[in-house]
Amino acid sequence: MSGLRPRLTLLATALVALASGLLLWLGWLLVGGVAQAVPALPPGSTVRVDGVTVPADGLGDAVGRAAQDEVLRAGLVAFPLVVAAAALVSWVLVGRVLGPLHAVTAAARRLTAESLDARLGLTGARGEVAELAAGFDAMLDRLQAAFDAQRRFVANASHELRTPLAVLRTEVDVTLADPTADEAELRRMGAVVRDATRRADDLVAGLLLLARTEGADLAEIRPVDLAAVVVPALAAVRVEAGHRGLRVRVRTAPAPVAGDAVLLERVAGNLLENAVRHNVAGGWIEVSTGAVEGVAELCVASSGRPVERVEELFEPFRRGPVERTGDTPGSGLGLSIVRAVVRAHGGTVSADPVPGGGLTVRVRLPG
Repeated sequence: MSGLRPRLTLLATALVALASGLLLWLGWLLVGGVAQAVPALPPGSTVRVDGVTVPADGLGDAVGRAAQDEVLRAGLVAFPLVVAAAALVSWVLVGRVLGPLHAVTAAARRLTAESLDARLGLTGARGEVAELAAGFDAMLDRLQAAFDAQRRFVANASHELRTPLAVLRTEVDVTLADPTADEAELRRMGAVVRDATRRADDLVAGLLLLARTEGADLAEIRPVDLAAVVVPALAAVRVEAGHRGLRVRVRTAPAPVAGDAVLLERVAGNLLENAVRHNVAGGWIEVSTGAVEGVAELCVASSGRPVERVEELFEPFRRGPVERTGDTPGSGLGLSIVRAVVRAHGGTVSADPVPGGGLTVRVRLPG
């Protein structure tokens, strides 16, 4: 008897049997006690009880025994009927109560990665069972979203990795097929292969960092000032910003947080790299940090092309208002890594388009 329904039915039946037996025993005692209150008769007289002549002084005991025997006979007939009725009613009611649970179990057994769109949709359930069904459907919503995101991520990752690998293969095949290839041609091929391998290495490094950060606990937590992590990030992009004629304005104020300094520096670096790479010649970049009411903020705003569907920029392999091509700098994982790191620190990140073109990204972390 391993099922929940038989066990609950047996438990309910046992409780009813126990209660019925207790009531029968109490009725048996009560009848005997009431019979003892029979009025006394004159000494030496006799009475007949159930066809038996008994002395008057034993009338109470005789009536009590007769009443108890009658209660016992009636109880022995009613007791099994009550227990059987309790078992039947318990079986039916428990079956109705557990029906939604069986639906949840059956749905869980039918689920596969291709059938996550199925929902229970129980409308007759109430109470805790209704909460269970609603929670199960909500879990399926999250699982479907996670699987869809994983499929998109794998498809995009394979596409992105295929591009540098195709460049490598093509360059090597073309050079090997040319019997007149000289040193200059080999050097040109080497430069192309180097750039392709660098792009593949950056992409793999970004994928590993994203996978390690999403849903993971921080390895090292210590006091960090966002104003301090901006300094090396600015140094890394200053040369490229100068070549493009970008005006960089920095306004930093203490913004203390508790977190991983390396990951937070990666956040600042990714935001500034995006601000430089997706800017326009002669544009501008503004970087600011500060803390308000226990929340530290890092804001990077920049000019650039008009941005549409800002919410999609945090998805992997999104590069703003430019097409994904082999010549596009970066791996398209910058803002995805920013979002993963910020979430791991318990913060939020948001982006808003700048009127006329460009983007403002705000990172808020608990102090």
